[in-house]
Amino acid sequence: MQMEELAQRVGSADPAMGLRAVGALHRLAEQVEALSVAGAREQGWTWEQIGDALGMSRQSVHAKYGK
Repeated sequence: MQMEELAQRVGSADPAMGLRAVGALHRLAEQVEALSVAGAREQGWTWEQIGDALGMSRQSVHAKYGK
């Protein structure tokens, strides 16, 4: 789904369309977050630094992404 299509769906009067768009945005945000966390770890960032940047505790970030 392209950004223009998402924007149209979010603004739709049909709640089903809007909710599907919200779901797509959540999935996209999760993907971007995972890639950003991986990139930060590759550059030597600590779990605490990443957590601070995301507004999360280091424990939460580590539990979600630490492998």
